[in-house]
Amino acid sequence: MTKPIIVDSHCHLDFPDFEGEIPDLIMRAQEAGVKRMVTICTRLKNEPLVRKISEKYEPVYYAAGTHPMSAAEEPLASVDQLIKISKHPKMVGIGETGLDYHYTAESAEIQKKSLIIHIEAARETGLPLIIHSRAADDDMGKILKSEFKKGKYKCVMHCFSSSEKLARLSLDLGFYLSMSGIVTFKKSEELRNIFKIAPIDQVLIETDSPYLSPDPYRGKRNEPSYTAHTAEVGASIYEIDYQTFAAKTTENFNRLFSKAVI
Repeated sequence: MTKPIIVDSHCHLDFPDFEGEIPDLIMRAQEAGVKRMVTICTRLKNEPLVRKISEKYEPVYYAAGTHPMSAAEEPLASVDQLIKISKHPKMVGIGETGLDYHYTAESAEIQKKSLIIHIEAARETGLPLIIHSRAADDDMGKILKSEFKKGKYKCVMHCFSSSEKLARLSLDLGFYLSMSGIVTFKKSEELRNIFKIAPIDQVLIETDSPYLSPDPYRGKRNEPSYTAHTAEVGASIYEIDYQTFAAKTTENFNRLFSKAVI
């Protein structure tokens, strides 16, 4: 029986964890129904490598930006630089960018500057902004809202695991919340309840692989094929069948990442 089509909207295929295994990873993903995946460049110096992966493998698209945890270590990106990269036919998103005060609070100010640059690039290109937010809800909410008032932009809150307050603010701005393997963990009831308030039209699914493997693979290396396990839990959250949930989240992906539509 053919598996319903789903999309892994966020993975990291250029990471050393997957070296020499990408063809097999993609084969397993396709067998699980994951027909497309977006691999994320987190340091712009690695953009050529990430781009080559997308060029080599038809189901793979890519996004590029400076991860907030790398913001103090990397040259500050420019709007023009991001716009230039975005012209590649398989480059479909800006980021991931954002704020991480859990690990790198000491670089908060440069993270904010980097985030605003990425927002402007998303606004200029029309490509979706991909946000990483950890332990920075107040600043994140303020920046997203104030920048949106300056000019609209599209956005996904990747691997969403923040507060209900930030979830509601993001949804009110028309942004999307992306569901990762975290929702499958037994202790994630609060997060599952937050997703219940999100309109299903504003939800995506992802792995963030090689990190955050869903149950029953928690603690092991994650990979795009495991998107299916997160989707199963997502369907249960919305009390709908897997096929309907897969169709809705794929439709959502197509709407947000319109450049990646087959």
